Amino acid sequence: MLNKIFRKKSIELKAHATGKFVNLEDISDPVFSQKMMGEGMAIEPLEGEIVSPVEGEIVQTFSTKHAIGIKAKNGAEILIHIGLETVSLKGEGFSTYVEQGQKVEAGDLLVTVNLDFLKEKEIDIVTPLVVTNIDTMDTIDVDGSFTDITKSVDTTLTVVAK
Repeated sequence: MLNKIFRKKSIELKAHATGKFVNLEDISDPVFSQKMMGEGMAIEPLEGEIVSPVEGEIVQTFSTKHAIGIKAKNGAEILIHIGLETVSLKGEGFSTYVEQGQKVEAGDLLVTVNLDFLKEKEIDIVTPLVVTNIDTMDTIDVDGSFTDITKSVDTTLTVVAK
């Protein structure tokens, strides 16, 4: 019984897109590269489907459709930010498939994005995923061993709550 009480809540996050793995430190936006938003990783997507990395609840959607907030079962608050400086597009090129309060499973479709449109606008398509409430997490381990990464298949982070 005590083992259940003191066991830490660990979750694994799957890849939120298919593409190339990118370390946060290698992103051109200092908000992400200097980890001001939190700890995580990014993917340079090869296709326009962004999926949930984990079972949880949608806690934030944006009218600009460029980002989604998810609260995982262990309390981890996850932000997926599609592209850099994409808020300026005001939702153009994006379609969302979830709404605030909706429960999701790992692999559920969250957003589609027209990557060609973003490239035409000269927008960096790198798509960070960060755990924003790092102060309430015990450990956040990023698996940086990938080059190519497959959505819903590859485990990118292991997050343990305090």
